[in-house]
Amino acid sequence: MSATYPESLFDAVAALRSGSISANELALQTLERARRAQQRTNCFLAIEAETLLRGAERADLVLADARRRGVMPVGALQGVPLAHKDMFGRGGGVVRYGSKVALDQAPRQIATATARLEQAGALEVGPLNMAEFALGATGHNAAYGDCRNAWNPEHISGGSSSGSGAAVACGAAFASLGSDTGGSVRIPASANGLVGLKPTYGLIPRTGSMKLAPSIDVIGPMARTTADLAEILQVVAGGDGIDANASLRPIPDYRSAIHQGVDKLRIGVPKNYFFDVATDEIREAMDRSLRALLAAGALQVDVTVPDVAEMSELSRAIVYSEATALHAPWLRSRGERYTPQVRVRASTGLAIPAAVYLEALQLRIPLLQRFVERVFSRCDVLLTPTLPIPVPRRDETDVGAGASLWQILSRLVHCTAPFNYLGLPAITVPAGLDARGLPMGTQYVARPYAESTLLRVAAVQQRAMPLPPLVV
Repeated sequence: MSATYPESLFDAVAALRSGSISANELALQTLERARRAQQRTNCFLAIEAETLLRGAERADLVLADARRRGVMPVGALQGVPLAHKDMFGRGGGVVRYGSKVALDQAPRQIATATARLEQAGALEVGPLNMAEFALGATGHNAAYGDCRNAWNPEHISGGSSSGSGAAVACGAAFASLGSDTGGSVRIPASANGLVGLKPTYGLIPRTGSMKLAPSIDVIGPMARTTADLAEILQVVAGGDGIDANASLRPIPDYRSAIHQGVDKLRIGVPKNYFFDVATDEIREAMDRSLRALLAAGALQVDVTVPDVAEMSELSRAIVYSEATALHAPWLRSRGERYTPQVRVRASTGLAIPAAVYLEALQLRIPLLQRFVERVFSRCDVLLTPTLPIPVPRRDETDVGAGASLWQILSRLVHCTAPFNYLGLPAITVPAGLDARGLPMGTQYVARPYAESTLLRVAAVQQRAMPLPPLVV
């Protein structure tokens, strides 16, 4: 294995197409990284080496034939190893959902999002760890063991797409799909120093993926670079004719957005809510992020953001009501299989009156309209912290950590959950390392279907504020 391991998905695609590395070489090196990452972070539920190597063998034949006939490019991701949160249907194959409750209930439907990546030639290293049934923001998992932070295993990976954040940061996959219902892509992406996108509700079809709260759930990618993220989004976005909530609007060229810059783009800085619980170190990182954009020609606009605290509570009412409704049959028939903490979380909706749930649904459209009118009439993107606090330690957020646990859990979703309620797109971008050497992240939010604008901003910030390499 003499070929140099590519630093990014973009580099991997180029190396595979040129023949400077074979898919087999890349797969073998990825497997070695996956084994090291697993020892460090427990990010995989299984490493499927044989499947990956068989896929690499087929990819090498396709790539060699394309080079011989001069018909490049082949599939956009031909031969590139990825790994995904273990919540996507594999056509009858085992899907754990981070739990041992449903091991005998393998879904027959294949997930559209991961099928599209496979059709583009991507390979899969293995299913990734996650919070049980996506009910958790830290990466703790009593069924399969906690997933740990890639930069410092004493700290949380973030959740619920915990394995996605740790595996991609460790170089065990070039990108990953997760889900985001309250911050579950953005939190682990930020905690592990990645770019992570919560797309507009309905941009990526959820066919064949695990449901938590269908009125709010979205699928989103995370990767080490904005260019890699744009490549994945280009493949998976767009309705499939099956998911009734998936958008059928034309998909723009996300790849080109990362080269467009931010000249004259208006960056909104909120005067209320989002910085209320932010530490001084996080505030300073946000200031540096803003200055990087202003130096590239962006304009600062101060804004007051309406209804934010209310939106967080409304989001919670929908998520727990729908989660409890979905889990009710299993809670009755196999409740003993749930881990105790998750069984309680899955039952939380029982305490939420139906009138509160229905009101939360009815208020979404008027609150979204008011938010767009008051905020995005003044700015093009809104800047907030992703996490307003430093990445917590695992022992601070484990069961039995005391009264401070609930304050920390609340602050983990303080800046993310409101935008799940509204269905707005939001991206997290690395904003440097804190004094303990752990990543911080800046969140940018835009109007519906303005993912291209978010990619423009993310690309500029990432070029201006690169993280030092993580050695695992």
